Amino acid sequence: IVATSPQFFTAIAGYFSGLFKRKPWIMEVRDLWPESIKAVDAIKHERVINFLEKIELFLYRKADRIVVVTDAFKENISRRGISKAKIDVVKNGVVLRNYPERPKSKALLSKHDLEGKFIVGYLGTHGLAHKLYFILDSAKAVTDEEIHFVFVGSGANKENLLRQKEALQLTNVTMLPAVSKAETKEYISIFDVALVPLRKNETFKTVIPSKIFENAAMGKPILLGIEGECKQIIEEHGAGVCFEPENESDFLKKLTLLKEQPETYHNCKSGALTMARVFNRHEFAIKLLKVILSVAFKTSIDPAMKSEFANLNKRKETK
Repeated sequence: IVATSPQFFTAIAGYFSGLFKRKPWIMEVRDLWPESIKAVDAIKHERVINFLEKIELFLYRKADRIVVVTDAFKENISRRGISKAKIDVVKNGVVLRNYPERPKSKALLSKHDLEGKFIVGYLGTHGLAHKLYFILDSAKAVTDEEIHFVFVGSGANKENLLRQKEALQLTNVTMLPAVSKAETKEYISIFDVALVPLRKNETFKTVIPSKIFENAAMGKPILLGIEGECKQIIEEHGAGVCFEPENESDFLKKLTLLKEQPETYHNCKSGALTMARVFNRHEFAIKLLKVILSVAFKTSIDPAMKSEFANLNKRKETK
Protein backbone atom coordinates (compact mmCIF):
# COMPACT_ATOMS: atom_id res chain seq x y z
CA ILE A 1 0.00 0.00 0.00
CA VAL A 2 1.33 3.46 -0.91
CA ALA A 3 -0.39 6.50 0.60
CA THR A 4 0.59 10.05 -0.26
CA SER A 5 0.22 12.92 2.20
CA PRO A 6 -1.15 15.56 1.94
CA GLN A 7 -3.97 15.14 2.29
CA PHE A 8 -3.29 14.13 5.86
CA PHE A 9 -6.18 11.66 6.01
CA THR A 10 -4.90 9.79 2.96
CA ALA A 11 -2.05 8.55 5.14
CA ILE A 12 -4.55 7.37 7.75
CA ALA A 13 -6.42 5.48 5.02
CA GLY A 14 -3.12 3.92 3.94
CA TYR A 15 -2.38 2.74 7.46
CA PHE A 16 -5.79 1.09 7.90
CA SER A 17 -5.66 -0.42 4.40
CA GLY A 18 -2.33 -2.04 5.23
CA LEU A 19 -3.66 -3.21 8.59
CA PHE A 20 -6.82 -4.83 7.22
CA LYS A 21 -5.19 -6.28 4.12
CA ARG A 22 -2.12 -7.39 6.07
CA LYS A 23 0.19 -5.69 3.60
CA PRO A 24 3.17 -3.39 4.19
CA TRP A 25 2.50 0.29 3.58
CA ILE A 26 4.67 3.18 2.50
CA MET A 27 3.86 6.71 3.65
CA GLU A 28 4.92 9.31 1.10
CA VAL A 29 5.26 12.78 2.66
CA ARG A 30 4.93 15.70 0.24
CA ASP A 31 4.13 18.26 2.92
CA LEU A 32 4.70 18.37 6.67
CA TRP A 33 1.20 18.35 8.09
CA PRO A 34 0.11 19.62 10.59
CA GLU A 35 3.20 21.86 10.66
CA SER A 36 2.10 23.56 7.43
CA ILE A 37 -1.34 24.17 8.94
CA LYS A 38 0.29 26.07 11.80
CA ALA A 39 2.46 28.05 9.39
CA VAL A 40 -0.57 29.59 7.65
CA ASP A 41 -2.72 29.90 10.81
CA ALA A 42 -5.40 27.67 9.28
CA ILE A 43 -6.06 26.11 12.69
CA LYS A 44 -5.31 28.11 15.83
CA HIS A 45 -6.59 25.73 18.52
CA GLU A 46 -3.52 24.31 20.24
CA ARG A 47 -5.33 21.15 21.36
CA VAL A 48 -6.36 20.33 17.81
CA ILE A 49 -2.79 20.83 16.55
CA ASN A 50 -1.38 18.66 19.34
CA PHE A 51 -3.87 15.91 18.52
CA LEU A 52 -2.94 16.00 14.83
CA GLU A 53 0.77 15.89 15.67
CA LYS A 54 0.22 12.77 17.77
CA ILE A 55 -1.52 11.12 14.82
CA GLU A 56 1.32 12.23 12.54
CA LEU A 57 4.00 10.62 14.74
CA PHE A 58 1.89 7.49 15.14
CA LEU A 59 1.74 7.14 11.35
CA TYR A 60 5.49 7.66 10.99
CA ARG A 61 6.13 4.92 13.54
CA LYS A 62 3.69 2.48 11.95
CA ALA A 63 4.76 2.96 8.32
CA ASP A 64 7.02 0.24 6.91
CA ARG A 65 8.88 2.94 4.98
CA ILE A 66 8.63 6.71 4.70
CA VAL A 67 9.36 8.52 1.43
CA VAL A 68 9.89 12.29 1.56
CA VAL A 69 10.46 14.85 -1.19
CA THR A 70 13.19 16.95 0.45
CA ASP A 71 16.30 16.36 2.55
CA ALA A 72 14.92 18.85 5.07
CA PHE A 73 11.79 16.72 5.54
CA LYS A 74 14.00 13.74 6.37
CA GLU A 75 15.93 15.76 8.95
CA ASN A 76 12.70 17.08 10.49
CA ILE A 77 11.16 13.63 10.88
CA SER A 78 14.35 11.99 12.14
CA ARG A 79 14.77 14.69 14.82
CA ARG A 80 11.42 13.59 16.18
CA GLY A 81 12.55 10.06 16.92
CA ILE A 82 12.10 8.24 13.60
CA SER A 83 15.11 6.29 12.34
CA LYS A 84 16.82 7.77 9.28
CA ALA A 85 17.24 4.24 7.93
CA LYS A 86 13.46 4.10 7.53
CA ILE A 87 13.28 7.31 5.44
CA ASP A 88 14.08 7.62 1.73
CA VAL A 89 14.33 10.91 -0.16
CA VAL A 90 12.79 10.92 -3.65
CA LYS A 91 12.53 14.51 -4.85
CA ASN A 92 10.09 16.07 -7.26
CA GLY A 93 11.10 16.56 -10.85
CA VAL A 94 9.74 17.11 -14.33
CA VAL A 95 8.83 14.90 -17.29
CA LEU A 96 11.05 16.70 -19.78
CA ARG A 97 9.12 15.67 -22.89
CA ASN A 98 5.97 17.28 -21.47
CA TYR A 99 7.60 20.71 -21.05
CA PRO A 100 9.86 21.39 -24.03
CA GLU A 101 11.33 24.82 -24.59
CA ARG A 102 9.19 26.67 -27.14
CA PRO A 103 8.41 30.18 -28.49
CA LYS A 104 5.82 32.34 -26.77
CA SER A 105 2.23 31.53 -27.71
CA LYS A 106 1.21 34.38 -30.01
CA ALA A 107 -2.44 33.46 -29.57
CA LEU A 108 -2.30 33.92 -25.79
CA LEU A 109 -0.30 37.14 -26.05
CA SER A 110 -2.88 38.56 -28.44
CA LYS A 111 -5.87 37.28 -26.47
CA HIS A 112 -4.73 38.96 -23.24
CA ASP A 113 -3.14 42.05 -24.84
CA LEU A 114 0.37 41.17 -23.65
CA GLU A 115 2.47 41.77 -26.77
CA GLY A 116 5.74 43.50 -25.97
CA LYS A 117 5.45 42.90 -22.24
CA PHE A 118 8.10 41.44 -19.91
CA ILE A 119 5.87 38.88 -18.23
CA VAL A 120 6.36 37.77 -14.65
CA GLY A 121 4.20 34.66 -14.44
CA TYR A 122 2.76 32.68 -11.57
CA LEU A 123 0.96 29.44 -12.39
CA GLY A 124 -0.40 27.41 -9.50
CA THR A 125 -2.51 27.43 -6.36
CA HIS A 126 -3.62 30.79 -4.98
CA GLY A 127 -3.53 29.56 -1.41
CA LEU A 128 -2.78 30.65 2.13
CA ALA A 129 0.89 29.70 1.91
CA HIS A 130 1.80 31.60 -1.25
CA LYS A 131 1.55 35.17 0.02
CA LEU A 132 0.32 36.55 -3.29
CA TYR A 133 -1.07 39.58 -1.41
CA PHE A 134 2.54 40.68 -1.06
CA ILE A 135 3.15 40.34 -4.79
CA LEU A 136 0.13 42.48 -5.66
CA ASP A 137 1.21 45.14 -3.17
CA SER A 138 4.68 45.10 -4.74
CA ALA A 139 3.23 45.30 -8.27
CA LYS A 140 1.76 48.67 -7.31
CA ALA A 141 5.32 49.96 -6.84
CA VAL A 142 6.55 48.81 -10.28
CA THR A 143 7.01 51.83 -12.54
CA ASP A 144 8.41 50.05 -15.61
CA GLU A 145 5.43 49.86 -17.98
CA GLU A 146 6.89 46.86 -19.82
CA ILE A 147 6.69 44.65 -16.73
CA HIS A 148 3.39 42.81 -16.42
CA PHE A 149 2.31 40.19 -13.87
CA VAL A 150 0.19 37.23 -14.96
CA PHE A 151 -1.42 34.92 -12.38
CA VAL A 152 -2.98 31.66 -13.56
CA GLY A 153 -4.82 29.36 -11.16
CA SER A 154 -7.37 29.04 -8.40
CA GLY A 155 -7.41 28.53 -4.66
CA ALA A 156 -8.69 29.64 -1.29
CA ASN A 157 -7.46 33.21 -1.75
CA LYS A 158 -8.35 33.78 -5.41
CA GLU A 159 -11.47 35.87 -4.79
CA ASN A 160 -9.73 37.99 -2.16
CA LEU A 161 -6.82 38.57 -4.53
CA LEU A 162 -9.19 39.68 -7.29
CA ARG A 163 -10.75 42.18 -4.90
CA GLN A 164 -7.31 43.41 -3.89
CA LYS A 165 -6.34 43.91 -7.54
CA GLU A 166 -9.44 46.04 -8.09
CA ALA A 167 -8.91 48.02 -4.89
CA LEU A 168 -5.31 48.82 -5.88
CA GLN A 169 -6.41 49.60 -9.46
CA LEU A 170 -3.57 47.52 -10.86
CA THR A 171 -3.25 47.84 -14.62
CA ASN A 172 -0.04 45.77 -14.75
CA VAL A 173 -1.65 42.58 -13.42
CA THR A 174 -3.75 40.00 -15.30
CA MET A 175 -5.47 37.27 -13.29
CA LEU A 176 -6.66 34.20 -15.16
CA PRO A 177 -8.60 31.09 -14.08
CA ALA A 178 -7.03 27.68 -13.60
CA VAL A 179 -6.22 25.70 -16.73
CA SER A 180 -5.85 21.97 -17.39
CA LYS A 181 -2.48 20.29 -16.97
CA ALA A 182 -2.23 19.89 -20.72
CA GLU A 183 -2.62 23.65 -21.20
CA THR A 184 -0.01 24.74 -18.65
CA LYS A 185 2.89 24.67 -21.10
CA GLU A 186 1.04 27.14 -23.34
CA TYR A 187 0.81 29.62 -20.48
CA ILE A 188 4.35 29.01 -19.23
CA SER A 189 5.56 29.73 -22.75
CA ILE A 190 4.50 33.39 -22.49
CA PHE A 191 6.38 33.94 -19.22
CA ASP A 192 9.73 35.71 -19.27
CA VAL A 193 10.25 34.95 -15.58
CA ALA A 194 8.60 32.31 -13.39
CA LEU A 195 7.54 33.66 -10.00
CA VAL A 196 7.63 31.20 -7.06
CA PRO A 197 6.89 32.84 -3.67
CA LEU A 198 5.89 31.58 -0.23
CA ARG A 199 5.29 33.16 3.16
CA LYS A 200 8.29 34.04 5.28
CA ASN A 201 8.15 31.15 7.73
CA GLU A 202 10.63 28.59 9.06
CA THR A 203 8.38 25.72 7.92
CA PHE A 204 8.63 26.75 4.27
CA LYS A 205 12.42 26.55 4.32
CA THR A 206 11.92 22.78 4.04
CA VAL A 207 9.81 22.73 0.84
CA ILE A 208 10.69 22.49 -2.86
CA PRO A 209 7.68 23.51 -5.00
CA SER A 210 7.48 21.24 -8.04
CA LYS A 211 6.54 24.19 -10.27
CA ILE A 212 10.17 25.32 -10.35
CA PHE A 213 11.09 22.27 -12.42
CA GLU A 214 8.31 22.63 -15.00
CA ASN A 215 9.17 26.29 -15.56
CA ALA A 216 12.89 25.52 -15.66
CA ALA A 217 12.40 22.80 -18.29
CA MET A 218 10.93 25.48 -20.58
CA GLY A 219 13.91 27.76 -19.97
CA LYS A 220 12.21 30.23 -17.63
CA PRO A 221 14.50 31.89 -15.04
CA ILE A 222 13.06 31.48 -11.54
CA LEU A 223 12.32 34.52 -9.37
CA LEU A 224 12.23 32.73 -6.04
CA GLY A 225 10.83 34.02 -2.76
CA ILE A 226 11.66 30.97 -0.62
CA GLU A 227 14.56 30.35 1.72
CA GLY A 228 16.21 27.05 2.66
CA GLU A 229 16.63 23.96 0.49
CA CYS A 230 14.80 25.34 -2.56
CA LYS A 231 16.99 28.44 -2.60
CA GLN A 232 20.09 26.25 -2.42
CA ILE A 233 18.96 24.32 -5.51
CA ILE A 234 18.28 27.47 -7.53
CA GLU A 235 21.61 29.04 -6.57
CA GLU A 236 23.57 25.81 -7.10
CA HIS A 237 22.39 25.59 -10.72
CA GLY A 238 22.23 29.33 -11.38
CA ALA A 239 18.60 28.81 -12.40
CA GLY A 240 17.31 32.20 -11.23
CA VAL A 241 17.58 34.85 -8.56
CA CYS A 242 16.22 34.78 -5.02
CA PHE A 243 14.63 37.52 -2.96
CA GLU A 244 13.87 37.57 0.73
CA PRO A 245 10.25 36.48 1.23
CA GLU A 246 7.89 39.42 1.88
CA ASN A 247 10.69 41.99 1.37
CA GLU A 248 9.34 44.42 -1.22
CA SER A 249 12.56 46.34 -1.87
CA ASP A 250 14.52 43.11 -2.39
CA PHE A 251 11.79 41.71 -4.63
CA LEU A 252 11.80 44.81 -6.84
CA LYS A 253 15.61 44.84 -6.93
CA LYS A 254 15.84 41.21 -8.11
CA LEU A 255 13.05 41.68 -10.65
CA THR A 256 14.86 44.68 -12.09
CA LEU A 257 18.07 42.65 -12.23
CA LEU A 258 16.45 40.05 -14.48
CA LYS A 259 14.75 42.69 -16.61
CA GLU A 260 17.67 45.09 -17.08
CA GLN A 261 20.70 42.79 -17.24
CA PRO A 262 20.52 40.51 -20.32
CA GLU A 263 23.66 38.58 -19.34
CA THR A 264 22.20 37.67 -15.96
CA TYR A 265 18.90 36.73 -17.58
CA HIS A 266 20.47 34.43 -20.17
CA ASN A 267 22.76 32.80 -17.59
CA CYS A 268 19.70 32.04 -15.46
CA LYS A 269 17.88 30.67 -18.49
CA SER A 270 20.77 28.32 -19.22
CA GLY A 271 20.97 27.33 -15.55
CA ALA A 272 17.24 26.58 -15.49
CA LEU A 273 17.54 24.18 -18.43
CA THR A 274 20.48 22.45 -16.73
CA MET A 275 18.57 22.12 -13.46
CA ALA A 276 15.59 20.56 -15.24
CA ARG A 277 17.80 17.88 -16.76
CA VAL A 278 19.18 17.05 -13.31
CA PHE A 279 15.67 16.76 -11.87
CA ASN A 280 14.40 14.36 -14.52
CA ARG A 281 11.29 12.68 -13.10
CA HIS A 282 12.02 9.45 -14.96
CA GLU A 283 15.09 8.85 -12.81
CA PHE A 284 13.21 9.61 -9.60
CA ALA A 285 10.37 7.30 -10.67
CA ILE A 286 12.85 4.44 -10.95
CA LYS A 287 14.21 5.29 -7.51
CA LEU A 288 10.71 5.27 -6.00
CA LEU A 289 9.86 1.97 -7.66
CA LYS A 290 13.00 0.45 -6.18
CA VAL A 291 11.92 1.61 -2.72
CA ILE A 292 8.47 0.04 -3.24
CA LEU A 293 9.97 -3.26 -4.43
CA SER A 294 12.44 -3.38 -1.55
CA VAL A 295 9.53 -3.12 0.91
CA ALA A 296 7.54 -5.71 -1.02
CA PHE A 297 10.43 -8.22 -0.75
CA LYS A 298 9.70 -8.53 2.95
CA THR A 299 6.40 -10.31 2.21
CA SER A 300 6.83 -11.60 -1.33
CA ILE A 301 9.19 -13.90 -3.20
CA ASP A 302 7.50 -13.41 -6.57
CA PRO A 303 10.24 -14.28 -9.17
CA ALA A 304 8.85 -11.72 -11.63
CA MET A 305 9.22 -8.99 -9.02
CA LYS A 306 12.82 -9.97 -8.31
CA SER A 307 13.55 -9.98 -12.04
CA GLU A 308 12.09 -6.47 -12.42
CA PHE A 309 14.15 -5.21 -9.49
CA ALA A 310 17.33 -6.70 -11.02
CA ASN A 311 16.53 -5.05 -14.37
CA LEU A 312 16.11 -1.67 -12.70
CA ASN A 313 19.49 -1.97 -11.02
CA LYS A 314 21.15 -3.10 -14.24
CA ARG A 315 19.57 -0.26 -16.26
CA LYS A 316 20.75 2.32 -13.73
CA GLU A 317 24.31 0.96 -13.65
CA THR A 318 24.51 0.84 -17.45
CA LYS A 319 23.33 4.44 -17.76
